[in-house]
Amino acid sequence: MAHSEIPPALEPDGALTPVPEVSGIFGRIVDKISTVFALGFLLAMGILIFEIFMRHVFNSPTLWAHETTTFLSAIGFVFAGLYCASRDKHIRVVIIYDIAGPKLRRALDIGISIVCAISSGFFAWAGWLMVQRAAFKPDGSIHLETTGSAFNAPYPGLLKIFMLLVLIALTIQFVVLAINYVRAKPDDVRANSGAAKDND
Repeated sequence: MAHSEIPPALEPDGALTPVPEVSGIFGRIVDKISTVFALGFLLAMGILIFEIFMRHVFNSPTLWAHETTTFLSAIGFVFAGLYCASRDKHIRVVIIYDIAGPKLRRALDIGISIVCAISSGFFAWAGWLMVQRAAFKPDGSIHLETTGSAFNAPYPGLLKIFMLLVLIALTIQFVVLAINYVRAKPDDVRANSGAAKDND
């Protein structure tokens, strides 16, 4: 199956395609909670509309709207990377992949998943080093990094903690993908990644 033949993200009726079988239960969990972060974008939009109304109608701009919408959008974009991995839709260079046979494709899928798992693990370690500075004082007490503005929300510290958690989850997801690609038969690799089945 060529890359152009991989099933689209949406079914003809507009429904999302199922989570690929190779993503396992972990991928389905990620998919289920993704709605929360999608709603975060809607909330951010509502806050911006409220801010425009307050600023231009009542001449009373808020202190918190800009930083809050930035924070909500940021966590949505951070989570989006994990969401793409759970649907096995992360970025690939497919020049070789499209002309490869089933066995080579399976090997490439395994190799890509392993490399991505290792990379995500290193990023998670770097994220932990970042969290140590953003969430703890030198004496070990907890103090979240703040924006330093008049609102001075702890959004930077919270975002860095969230990024660490997502990177850990991303590492786990790529490990799951690698294991399931190893288990899959070469002929089933693209079929399994294109549509999920009910059994695990």
